[in-house]
Amino acid sequence: MTKNCEICPFSNNPAFVAPSKQECETVNLHRIGEMQVEAGCEILAEGSDPRRFFTLLEGQAMRYHTLEDGRRQVLNFLFPGDLIGLEPIMLGETSHAVEALSPVSLCVFDRTQIWQMFAKMPERAFMLTWQVAREEHFLGQALISVGQRSARESLAWAFVSLWDRGQQSGMVEDGKMPFPVRQQDLADALGLSLVHTNKTLSRLRSEDLVVWRDGVLQLPDRDALARVGLVDSTVIKKRFYL
Repeated sequence: MTKNCEICPFSNNPAFVAPSKQECETVNLHRIGEMQVEAGCEILAEGSDPRRFFTLLEGQAMRYHTLEDGRRQVLNFLFPGDLIGLEPIMLGETSHAVEALSPVSLCVFDRTQIWQMFAKMPERAFMLTWQVAREEHFLGQALISVGQRSARESLAWAFVSLWDRGQQSGMVEDGKMPFPVRQQDLADALGLSLVHTNKTLSRLRSEDLVVWRDGVLQLPDRDALARVGLVDSTVIKKRFYL
């Protein structure tokens, strides 16, 4: 165990609700430790029934489902503060895989201890409801992109949505955000071909709406890009974390 709640990377982040001393003691009692995963490696395997669940401490990851013929649907992108492994806790196994897009650090918990842990800190259990609600909101907007938004609108929506999540997690500094997502990942998330994604991205770049190179993202005019992407004005409020 290399860290504890007192020096958690989220403790001074105003986007998160800081735990009380009692909650810190409870989390430290039930956490197993930390785990590092290299970029490109699997955190959760599709169809598995893992004994652990995780909080993503540092880095970024991706949740996706693979069809029998190898085609892939990216379901969501994960940022620091997100929980990984909730589905098998509720349903017995996971229907998707989770891959690290960059080197990541994970806070590890024993899945069998989750209910005892939350029984001791019921307010912190709200994070489960919060994450499910945010996931539902994101997937709903992604479905709108696949079904109704144009390719230009879809990419604009994706960049703004992921930028806002990164900003909330404290990843945006001096107008720049680490962005290890690949063009193929965005294409697979939005139901676009790689060629169409590349051409549409080039257009957004030519309009000075997106700067994305060497794994770093900048949005020179976030509000203008949001208008292009028909981004709704739903405000994501502060969240609890483990």
